[in-house]
Amino acid sequence: MTLANYIGDLLYRYECVIVPNFGGFVTNEISAKVNHFTHSFYAPSKQLTFNAHLQNNDGLLVNYVASVKSVSYSKALELIEQEVASWKTSIANEEFELENIGSFHLNTEGKYIFEPTNSVNYLTSSFGLSSYVSPAVKRIEYKEKVTQLETVAPILPSEENKRKTPAFIKYAAAAAIVFTLGSVGWNQYQKAEYNTLVAEAEQQQQKVEKTIQEATFVIENPLPAITLNVTKETYNYHIIAGAFREPVNAEKKLNVLLKKGYNAKILGVNKWNLTQVSYESFNSRNEAVNSLNTIKKSESKDAWLLVKEY
Repeated sequence: MTLANYIGDLLYRYECVIVPNFGGFVTNEISAKVNHFTHSFYAPSKQLTFNAHLQNNDGLLVNYVASVKSVSYSKALELIEQEVASWKTSIANEEFELENIGSFHLNTEGKYIFEPTNSVNYLTSSFGLSSYVSPAVKRIEYKEKVTQLETVAPILPSEENKRKTPAFIKYAAAAAIVFTLGSVGWNQYQKAEYNTLVAEAEQQQQKVEKTIQEATFVIENPLPAITLNVTKETYNYHIIAGAFREPVNAEKKLNVLLKKGYNAKILGVNKWNLTQVSYESFNSRNEAVNSLNTIKKSESKDAWLLVKEY
């Protein structure tokens, strides 16, 4: 069993995949970017992070493993627990790598340090788009040197001098010819350099478009339909983080709390038509009160306890 493959499959579909008793892999979509030093262009992608506080089983990974391997839910959970135990043993002894996901090692405090892989882009809309290096544009400065000619006209020109072409006219004519030829040559050079750069850019663009057109999205392990038969557990005590008029603001608050490691969730709309978001929920009042006191000290003094079944 390669649990890393199943996690990778789910990361294409979901923003968060939790491995029970280990941690959660969270993705954040980032836009395309340019490295001005290496002249590299990078397609939009999903940035992968790891949160060791997300350990509670949400059923997603277990149900997927059970479906793919055609085993029961409890058997799939047992297989996952066995592999997680093997991971922890490996990490304790040396650096451990999950294929196509990233590597783990322990710091001096015994906490997991995660380095995501750069070889896989889990954003399906960017499939077929790889990084691209563009030749740097060369900017050539042309400095024109102008030679000023001083001429002194003779006070009393002789008959012989009258018949001769004045020297300054010869110099001026020669300078004009040289300048004209130089200008024509420079313009031709600029045109040739410009055409070369345009041709290179068009050639690279055609390669990218050809790659996209010829790409075929193939997954070695097609994802079967997932049927989640998980009994919804209700709670009576909820520590409220906030209530929001706009649902999008409630979603933003939820994501912030999840990244901090809380088992946060959106409870729904109250009688004032505000969407409530909780830090955590409990069935025990004592546990809820203890957690509320901790949150008031470390997070927000405005946190409060809601007693209602959700």
